Amino acid sequence: MAERAPFLPRQVPIDGYSARFFHFAGMSHSGSILALPSGIRPWDVASFAALDLEGLAPILAEAGRFELLFLGTGRDPGVLRPPLAQALRDAGLRFELMPTSAAASTYNVLLGEGRPVGAALISV
Repeated sequence: MAERAPFLPRQVPIDGYSARFFHFAGMSHSGSILALPSGIRPWDVASFAALDLEGLAPILAEAGRFELLFLGTGRDPGVLRPPLAQALRDAGLRFELMPTSAAASTYNVLLGEGRPVGAALISV
């Protein structure tokens, strides 16, 4: 999975989301996104079941820049496979898994408080 340039080179709140789209800063994107300190960019993970270490690579690359990751799992909650959870822990990240709508909302609240957070949001 190649590193993709950000749509926006800074973090902003997620303004809205629908079955396929995320809306932020007057833009929209169909598909999954990463909202990390380096910016908001597309994320080539189509489903929670497809998430692997390669999919975590861009998150792990920025792990020193934030402390808490909200992982939006799609429509339903999920449990992270142990090797993936361990990779995040080894990078010093705490993480919370929840349906994407809840993850986006919680990310927005903590980002608004100025907390060092990131979000990996799988489209539903």
